[in-house]
Amino acid sequence: QVQLVESGGGLVQAGGSLRLSCAASGSIFSINVMGWYRQAPGKQRELVAGIRSGGRTNYADSVKGRFTISRDNAKNTAYLQMNMLKPEDTAVYYCNADVSFPRNSDIQYRYWGQGTQVTVSS
Repeated sequence: QVQLVESGGGLVQAGGSLRLSCAASGSIFSINVMGWYRQAPGKQRELVAGIRSGGRTNYADSVKGRFTISRDNAKNTAYLQMNMLKPEDTAVYYCNADVSFPRNSDIQYRYWGQGTQVTVSS
């Protein structure tokens, strides 16, 4: 099994910064895509940013220029640096990972973390 553990959420004033971490553990062969999603109250979960094992990234338009996703493949860990935070960034942030295992490295399974709350006050 795989566990994804997020950390780094909290309360910050508008204009401030936070850095989220997501560490994957388990009998992992490799991780292809790691991503960050968020869900605000009453809204659907939405993609914030994703990063492939080779480093290619993609971002939601709403966070481009403010958020940066990165990863450390040796540590199976992804990061989300969030700058210039706005009240509308308030949400529970979830990470996910597409994981393959030694027994069949051609198949990937998606795992989710438990979420970390980010609250931006105005």
